[in-house]
Amino acid sequence: MAVRTTLVALLALGLAPAIGHAQSYPTQDIHFISAFPPGSGSDTVIRFIAEKMRPLVNVAIVVENRPGAGGAIAAEHMVRSKPDGHTIFTHAGNTMASIKHLMKNPPFDPATAVQIAATINRQTFMIVVDANKPWRTIADLTAAVKEKGDKATYGASANIGLIMGALYRELAGLKALDVQYKSGPEALKDLVGGTIDFAVVDPVLAIAQANAGRVRILGVGSRDRLQAAPQLPTMYEQGVPIEILSWFAAVVPAATPKPTVNAINALFSKVIGMEETRAFLLKFGTEPWIATPEEGQARLMKDLEIWPEYIRVAKLPLQG
Repeated sequence: MAVRTTLVALLALGLAPAIGHAQSYPTQDIHFISAFPPGSGSDTVIRFIAEKMRPLVNVAIVVENRPGAGGAIAAEHMVRSKPDGHTIFTHAGNTMASIKHLMKNPPFDPATAVQIAATINRQTFMIVVDANKPWRTIADLTAAVKEKGDKATYGASANIGLIMGALYRELAGLKALDVQYKSGPEALKDLVGGTIDFAVVDPVLAIAQANAGRVRILGVGSRDRLQAAPQLPTMYEQGVPIEILSWFAAVVPAATPKPTVNAINALFSKVIGMEETRAFLLKFGTEPWIATPEEGQARLMKDLEIWPEYIRVAKLPLQG
């Protein structure tokens, strides 16, 4: 009777793909490892997902913040954890590629050390300026930054932001100095304080701060306008041909058993498929993305191939 009841419950939750293993997963608290400080834009998304997933499992879901080193600290913690699915790195999948290609001594090889268990959303970064500045287009910003020459500065924290900022600098012929921050909020603090001229941040943070009247969004890094924010112009349509996307995923050690990976995928797919989750993600300029572990892993491998070209064009130095 207990087995039958469990089966019915799993079907009701939509977790059928993981039925074979779901009776033994999870067996203890699940830890979401966040590479962002509490209160930052992306950390808000992680905590929202955790809150929606809690009713689906009989254990606690704890969000651990381990910021720093462009996500490498949090990623390494996950890689070195027990491969049982109870430690999940919830972060941009692109970070795996940047760890491999941007670090002098990568702490692990993403191609062999990690498994994408589930995908969460796709997004692009945004170029923002202080709302009190007169600049309203990328052309306005480009002209102002060129006038300042090598005294101009811009800020970014995540590697995808650093790449996008460097591509803009290269393609627009700017001499601006890049300033790397530990978090997006730190960059925006300096932005509104007048220390830097512009910042490249994630859409969650950008849209929240724009809605609060603190910053103005001048351009987004996708080829086409975002479904979630069609009013925002792209860099591409403003004459700066940048097309770069970030995607969030649930990442576990490569040795995690396949049934456990499938169980994690089913849980995340259930949460991402909720209308409340879709509305939440779209509100912050990100688009829900549900994929199988195989599809997520294939996207990771594609990023590992194309990121060296991003780095070459952006002329980014090795870190660490």
